[in-house]
Amino acid sequence: MATESVLKPDFATKRKHFIFSDEHEQLRESIRAYATRELAPHAEEWEETTFPDSVFARMGELGFLGLDKPEEYGGQGGDYYTSLVLAEEIVHAQSGGLAMGIAVHTDMAMPPILAFGTEEQKQEWVVPAIRGEKILCLGITEPDAGSDVAGIKTRAVRDEASGEWTINGSKTYITNGHRADVIVLVTKTDPDAGYDGFTLFLVGMDAPGVIREKRLDKLGMHASDTALLAFQDVRVTDRAVLGQVGKGFYHIMWELQGERLIGAAGCVAGAQRCFEQTLQYAKDRTAFGKQIGKFQVIRHKFAEMATKIETARQMVYTTAWRHTNGEYPVREISMAKLYASRIAVEVADECIQIHGGAGYMKEYGIERVWRDLRLNRIGAGTDEIMLDVIGKSYGL
Repeated sequence: MATESVLKPDFATKRKHFIFSDEHEQLRESIRAYATRELAPHAEEWEETTFPDSVFARMGELGFLGLDKPEEYGGQGGDYYTSLVLAEEIVHAQSGGLAMGIAVHTDMAMPPILAFGTEEQKQEWVVPAIRGEKILCLGITEPDAGSDVAGIKTRAVRDEASGEWTINGSKTYITNGHRADVIVLVTKTDPDAGYDGFTLFLVGMDAPGVIREKRLDKLGMHASDTALLAFQDVRVTDRAVLGQVGKGFYHIMWELQGERLIGAAGCVAGAQRCFEQTLQYAKDRTAFGKQIGKFQVIRHKFAEMATKIETARQMVYTTAWRHTNGEYPVREISMAKLYASRIAVEVADECIQIHGGAGYMKEYGIERVWRDLRLNRIGAGTDEIMLDVIGKSYGL
């Protein structure tokens, strides 16, 4: 057999996954170019100041805030995979906080308004949000209620005479909380009705009684603003109710599934970028007369990381395919979120180790990747909650 005809391993192939079309790849190139050219140069500065609201306006202008949103509201009318592409490519902004702020806007707060909102609510909030003219946030977590959503204490009480609701309570760890124009607020409207006692409201953040109490300091994600909010006798009408009264818990549980899968995709992309940066370092850095990547101990570290990243990627893509084809694979979404967020932190930690002392310095940016990625094991459902969801899905 001629040597030329022998099938050889193709380690450099760029073949895309079957869920992505040529249009997805063109979108991928556009977002990556934008993130690299317009966002990444400011990453260090925004760690100190948080990224400016103008980023939303610019992304709206480019059509990146409504990729999978209906064209009738100004979106691009794309499929769910376009939102995965955004989650994957925005990592090239080199700012986890920026990526999180955008994701809260596009994939956490906007979907429930589109799914359950009235036409009036969609015109008031979704249309300008897709243009980047209004900024959205989501209010679930409270000082005494995080994973235990049923423990929420923020109350909304209706005055039958006036037809108005009065809201009192507090929310914490709210991404975009200081810059947002409106909050998708989870409240308790019937404390005796269990899971049927929650209602969502769209509350304008400039409404009397809405207090942006404190800008919270965090381990990572410094480029995003995170707020402690108070609601003191905030008055809203029935027009502010999002979806059905008493069905807020179910509305928000639906929303969390899409959020978790987008988060998993972002984790995989973050881990991949960290891997590639460290791979280059291992080829450039020498010790004992050769590249450190040529030492078996380092080579095997890369092999382990690459295998974990690819496993997580395939899990995310396959689950996204099932989700797009009409399934509701909560178990697999939970698995993908759990695994991707765990391996992302593992990879970032190993990359710090490979960099040695340099990895602990801010100059190389690897320590920031670890700090930013660490939140993913807590936000949008902790590891422990994901494990419980998976376990219960087997009847345990």
